[in-house]
Amino acid sequence: MATARAAVLLAGFILSAVLLMPLQWLGLKLGLPYARTLPNRYHRFLCRLIGIKVIRHGEPHSGGACLITANHTSWLDIPIIASLEPCSFVAKSEVAGWPFFGTLAKLQQTVFVERERRTRTAHSRNEIHARIAAGDRLVLFPEGTSSDGNRVLSFKSALMSVAQLTIVNGEEDREDDLVVQPVSVAYTGLYGMPMGRYFRPFFAWYGDMELFPHLWEAFSLGPIEVTVEYHKPVTIREIGNRKALAAYCEACCRDGVTRALNGRRDEGKEASAEPAEAVARPRVAGA
Repeated sequence: MATARAAVLLAGFILSAVLLMPLQWLGLKLGLPYARTLPNRYHRFLCRLIGIKVIRHGEPHSGGACLITANHTSWLDIPIIASLEPCSFVAKSEVAGWPFFGTLAKLQQTVFVERERRTRTAHSRNEIHARIAAGDRLVLFPEGTSSDGNRVLSFKSALMSVAQLTIVNGEEDREDDLVVQPVSVAYTGLYGMPMGRYFRPFFAWYGDMELFPHLWEAFSLGPIEVTVEYHKPVTIREIGNRKALAAYCEACCRDGVTRALNGRRDEGKEASAEPAEAVARPRVAGA
């Protein structure tokens, strides 16, 4: 049954993507409004197809321009977050060259950055700022890699410098601070039961895992439950500087993931802006 499930889901995933690719390409080429919302609808469909139940806590910021910062566990983070609201992602430049997935990323208007070249940080920051100023909601994974799903890695602050730039409010002709909202993603359930540390790596994509074998393993299991929590949005003016902002977002995501994995939804507390303790990083190069 597991093999049959994986085969059906993989075929459905590839076929649905191939059918929608030309439609999305045309929408982007002609600047049609549906090109912004189609990926959101597709990712909702994909979550239902794979058997992902997304449990949301908190509300997305709705008061203007916003940068979302999230912890990163798996390629599944993309359809999970994108199923909740129309958005695009910030990914490492290598993703653009990946077969099939690189094309999907481009069609969702992903911003590709060269994380290893610090001289390109200002260019990447300005591109992210321009996209947000134009009305896009961008999702940044500040860990710079993916984890095993049982912890949150240290957040890098380089691209947080985008929050130092203001956004012009066209209607009122004023400059507003860019809002940053942390979002935590935790893989919490399998077959309606709590997902333990043993099964979580089947859905987490990290280390030197190859993508397609991992896809097959993930599709052979399920359905799963994922808890997504939108934390308190802030501005860099409130926090102080980009390093403190990265620490605040990291603390929010670490607290959200810990509570979700332990089933303690009633014990939430506002995260502090103090730097979180550093943890060891696994080898991977995720988006």
